[in-house]
Formats: sequence, C-alpha cells, structure tokens
Amino acid sequence: MNQQQGIRGVLFDMDGTLVDAFPPIINALNRTLAEYGMATMTPEAIKRHTGRGDCGMKSLFGEHKEKAATRFLELHDADYLKQIKTIEGAEPLLSWLRSKGVPVAIVTSKGQYRAEAQIELLGWQDYFRTIVGKMDGRAEKPSPEPVLMACETLALNPAESIMIGDGIADMKAGSRAGALTAGIVDSFSRKELEESGASICFNSLIDVHEWLKKMLV
Repeated sequence: MNQQQGIRGVLFDMDGTLVDAFPPIINALNRTLAEYGMATMTPEAIKRHTGRGDCGMKSLFGEHKEKAATRFLELHDADYLKQIKTIEGAEPLLSWLRSKGVPVAIVTSKGQYRAEAQIELLGWQDYFRTIVGKMDGRAEKPSPEPVLMACETLALNPAESIMIGDGIADMKAGSRAGALTAGIVDSFSRKELEESGASICFNSLIDVHEWLKKMLV
C-alpha cells in the first residue's frame, strides 16, 4: 500500500463491519431454506455467502428464487430492527472521524431503506454524508458502481478514499473503483481478502482506528 497517498474520505461496509445485523439474516434464510425442503446453513456459511457479493441469496433457490427471496424478506423484516448490535470500536471511530471533519459514507448491499432505518435506530445519522444501499437498477458490490456513487457524493476522487469492510465483495468493489481498501479479518482470511484486492488488513475496527490516527494527521 502506498502510504504517501492522502486519505480524505472513508467508506464503510455495514453488516459485519459497523454492525452485527446477521441474526435476523441467518434466521430468515434458514427458515426459508427449511420451508423449501433445503438444508440449512451454519451462521459462518451464511456470513461468507453474503460477503462474496457475487452470489446473492436468490441464487440458492433456483427456479423458486423470486418467491423465496420475497419470503426471506418477509421473515427478515419482522425483526431486523430488534437484534442489531454495534461492532466493538465502531462508535468511537465514527465519532473521531466526525471530529476530524472527515467525510464518511456507507456502501452496503442491504436494501436502502433497511440500512437507513438501522442507522436511524442507532442514532448515527450525523456520522454519514450518504448511505448507498441496494436499490432496483443499481449495481451491487462487487461492482465498483456503489463505491463510485459514494465518492461522487462526497466530492472525492476514489484514490483519496478508503473502503473498509469484512467481505470479499467490499475489497473487489473498492479496488475496482480505484480506492484504497482495508479488510477486517473475520469470516474471510487475510489471504482471501488480499487476493480480492485488500490493500491492508486488520483484526478489528479498533486496529483500523489506531492506523487512521497515523494516516489522518
């Protein structure tokens, strides 16, 4: 990583990076799989599946993908605002970035209004200049399009931004857009993240925070 490049903006993935919103995803997907007579998946397998980005939930259900996706969302939306938890270190990092005047965005594969609802529930609206979520007609990660959209809103050249996430799709999207990329090692190994385009890897948001303190002076 070229540490002489200036970082002027920060883009975050949401699920698994800033918040742990997986319990309702895991519950909804496994209930949907069971209803269709399919084998359920472990929590770790579901996290890895969603983190790849290039194989959405719909791909699991073949010819039934449309109805299954609708059922998944019905089950997910029944409790997705009840179980959300913040990842350790997220709020101190976001608060610090705001104090430094650094523009920050979320780039997520979660539906736009669901992402906005979760951020509102947490009282985090003031931390982000924009939220780029899933919408009809909008490409999803690992496409660079959502990263480029966020950078445009923040008035940043992608090379002046860093995309931080825990998934392969995050690293691919950020690197394809020309942004620096920071992977958080969790469901995917350091090697997997690096092979997907990660410029640098960390074990936690706390480590990311300490590193950014040196980069944003």
